[in-house]
Amino acid sequence: MSPEEASTSAEPGRLVTPLDKTDRAIVAALVDDGRISVRALAERVHISRANAYARVGRMVDDGTISGFTARLNPARVGLGTSAYVTVTLRQNAWRGVCERLRQISYIEHFALVGGDYDVLALVRTPDNTALREVVLEQIQSIPNVLSTRTWLVFEESPGRAIDWAAGP
Repeated sequence: MSPEEASTSAEPGRLVTPLDKTDRAIVAALVDDGRISVRALAERVHISRANAYARVGRMVDDGTISGFTARLNPARVGLGTSAYVTVTLRQNAWRGVCERLRQISYIEHFALVGGDYDVLALVRTPDNTALREVVLEQIQSIPNVLSTRTWLVFEESPGRAIDWAAGP
């Protein structure tokens, strides 16, 4: 692999080309409004439509932009119970466990973490009965899962995140 190819690779452990000021402005606009048209995006960041198409296309192709989605209010779409679930695994079993976790409905996100637990999962369900079924019957039945711990979420607020226009 050439240095040029390595600098744009999205593979773990590889270098990635840093975003320039225009790329950061594009990302900021898309984070603010993922439905913005390319025409409006180009106007907002003061570039041509062709340049906007090319830059967004490049960032999609290299994995910088991994998708476009709507942010939902979980309670308004019938997922009124949210919890963080920690999972402790048998050593070196994470690959198989992660594959099984990907198959479970209501797990919105999970991450391998360091510390007292091995996996942290965000679970959103319609109610406590469904949460109990996900945790006690589905997650705990996965081979090599040693234990789980569940924290109910009472309220959520967005964090400040990052000002993409200014840069990380």
